[in-house]
Amino acid sequence: MNTVVKNVAIVVAHPDDETLWTGGTLLDHPEWDVFIGCLCRKTDTERADKFAQVLEHLGAKGKMEDLDDGPAQKPLPEKLVQQKILKLLPHKHFDVLITHSPDGEYTRHRRHEEASKGVIKLWHSGKIRADELWLFAYEDGNRMYFPRAITTGVSCTKLSRDTWQKKHNIITGIYAFDLDSWEAMTTPKFEAFRKFVKPEDALELLTMVERRLNESPGVI
Repeated sequence: MNTVVKNVAIVVAHPDDETLWTGGTLLDHPEWDVFIGCLCRKTDTERADKFAQVLEHLGAKGKMEDLDDGPAQKPLPEKLVQQKILKLLPHKHFDVLITHSPDGEYTRHRRHEEASKGVIKLWHSGKIRADELWLFAYEDGNRMYFPRAITTGVSCTKLSRDTWQKKHNIITGIYAFDLDSWEAMTTPKFEAFRKFVKPEDALELLTMVERRLNESPGVI
């Protein structure tokens, strides 16, 4: 893939997802023009304020929406999720579009999966224009351990000690998670992405993952 990265759009479900799963990559590329769209917690004033601080810290632009994020995690209408994604993103062409994996980064979070599905389908339909799509590539062994980067068949990079510390400082400083919190303990030292240049390939992955999740739904 020979894309020269300049304009980057990131779609995440929650404030802190942008830091956990791709924060080191952003810190290592301050030259990128980055927009981060967050689908949940717009009216959660505490989380929204911290997200705004993170945007400033990263030198990024961004917006939030307020999709339901209650503990029940009831399925959201696919059309609604897509509408919110389109409402978040500037109407422009991006070099790279980044979002969650269709099976999330851990077992399981419905909003992560819905965000991924929405972005993949919008990219496939041409309603979002981007040269490449990068999907976060992490797994947790069906909750056997903290989420870790997948190291085979994907693009995986080990963060420098300095970059990882800066990323961890965002989680524990700006987002103010305790050192023994799930978020702080998770903060990956490797960042990994499945990268696509053909929308049909990303849609094929989505179809495969949805089939597997339907057969073994696990825990939401």
